[in-house]
Amino acid sequence: MNLRRLKKDLRRHEGFAQFAYLDSVGVPTVGYGRNLKDRGVTENEAEVMLENDIRAAAEWAHVIVPTFALLTDRRREVVVNMIFNLGPTRFRGFKNFLAAIAAEDWGRAAAEMLDSKWAKQVGARAIELSNLMQEGTG
Repeated sequence: MNLRRLKKDLRRHEGFAQFAYLDSVGVPTVGYGRNLKDRGVTENEAEVMLENDIRAAAEWAHVIVPTFALLTDRRREVVVNMIFNLGPTRFRGFKNFLAAIAAEDWGRAAAEMLDSKWAKQVGARAIELSNLMQEGTG
């Protein structure tokens, strides 16, 4: 079997879909015909996606938070965690939180995190992350 030729044929026959869609029989599909209903993704594939998504969130963090590189490791992790969860557009909406980071007012930043619709949606995650933002270590 010629794997290179087979991959070329499958790419041509299946086409690439960056986002999930329903195929001709209603099965959620992504990539080059990956059947998400019957096959899903392996844990190893999910780990690769997680690493790629963390890297993308960190790149956005550098764009959105001018002082990102100056934050403690834990505070950087909090910012990346939030961008990972919210996406960069929704994260940018945390204007008071971002202003508190710029002012190095960690108590206010932590409070702003909890005073949000996001905190109500994610519950314990928001409490944990706000504590880390306030402490800066952990």
